[in-house]
Amino acid sequence: MKPVTSDDPLAIFAKTPFTRLLGMRRDHSEGGRAQISLDPHADLGNVIGAVHGGVVVTLLDVVMASAAVSRVNFQKTVVTLNLDTSFLEPGRGPLTAQGEVVRCDDDVAWCQAKVCDAQGRVVAKAHGSFRYLPRPQ
Repeated sequence: MKPVTSDDPLAIFAKTPFTRLLGMRRDHSEGGRAQISLDPHADLGNVIGAVHGGVVVTLLDVVMASAAVSRVNFQKTVVTLNLDTSFLEPGRGPLTAQGEVVRCDDDVAWCQAKVCDAQGRVVAKAHGSFRYLPRPQ
């Protein structure tokens, strides 16, 4: 695998193979807040006909990371240090993740996020911490 690079740091999300594979769309990411949407396809389902929990956790992780990098105007990237998730409902149909930076220093961003279904039901919540790193060149 190779690092994802771009002269335009805002283009990195759309170039990341895993987010493309899942079909994630970044709706916005600015000032320490982000929103990502997903219209799940059948390959993302689990045995009960809902979106697999691993996909939901990925949405939470990615939306918090997007919020963290937007906090520093996309001049750095982040890696996840920890992620604590609570599942509340099966995720069915289109899902929207919203994340925000709660606290930040030069090295770490602490974030929170939630994933909701199209009816506004909270599917899952999370909080996590993310270490800032230089963007790959």
